[in-house]
Amino acid sequence: MVKKSDRPKSGNLLLARLPPAELALLLARCTPVALTRRFTMMERDQPIKHVFFPEGGVSSLTTSMQDGSTVEVLTVGREGMVGIELFMGTSIATVDGFVQVAGGIAQRLPAQAFQREMDRKGSLFRVVSVYAQAVLRQIVQTAACNRLHDSRGRCARWLLLTHDRVESDSFILSHEFLSFMIGVQRSTVTVIAGGLQKAGLIRYIHGRVTIVDRTGLEAVACECYAVAARQFAALGLKPHRN
Repeated sequence: MVKKSDRPKSGNLLLARLPPAELALLLARCTPVALTRRFTMMERDQPIKHVFFPEGGVSSLTTSMQDGSTVEVLTVGREGMVGIELFMGTSIATVDGFVQVAGGIAQRLPAQAFQREMDRKGSLFRVVSVYAQAVLRQIVQTAACNRLHDSRGRCARWLLLTHDRVESDSFILSHEFLSFMIGVQRSTVTVIAGGLQKAGLIRYIHGRVTIVDRTGLEAVACECYAVAARQFAALGLKPHRN
C-alpha cells in the first residue's frame, strides 16, 4: 500500500486534480524548469514545442501591434497552463508567452506527449477541458474590461490577481511590464502606482510591489476582479488574504 506521504504531488492546481497514478506517470514525462523572470515559454508564429504547468510565479501571454505596442491577453499562474492553444487545435503560437513574476518551477511536457494525452481523453483531458472554458471566459472579460474600465481599476485588478497567484504580499514588477499588462503608457502607470501608494494601498519601491491594504485595493479594483476570482476559485485558486 502506498502511503499518503509517498504519493506524487504537484503545486499546479490542474495537475493536482489528477488521480495519483496518472499524475505519477505524467510527471515522469515532464521536466521541471525554473520560472525565472522573462523565461520564454512560447514565441508568436513559432511551433509550440512544450506545454507548461506552473507551480508558482506569474506568466503572461501577450500580443504586439505593428507599432510595437504590446498588451496582455491572458495571465497564467499555478491555476492553469501555458500552451492551451494545442488543446484548441493549433500547433503554432499566436501569442508570446513568458514569465512576468518569477517564482518556483513549472512542469514542462513535450507537445507530442500532451497531444497523446488529449487524444486518450483521460483525466488530464477532462481537467484541461474545464480550464479551457475558464480561459475563454477570462479573455472575454479582459477584452470588455480593457474597453470599459479605467486604468486605475484595471491596475488594481491585475495586482490582486498577481497577489492571489504568488501567495506573497511582495513581488518584483517593473513599471514597464505593468504598463503593457494593462495596456497604458509607462507614465500612466507611474501616476496610478503613485496614487495607490499615497492612499496606503501598496508600496512600490525599485520595482518591488508590496500589497499593504488588500481590502482597500479590492475596493479600487474594477468589477472584473471579483468575476475572475470566482472563476479561479472553481479551479482551486483562492483569494489571498493579508
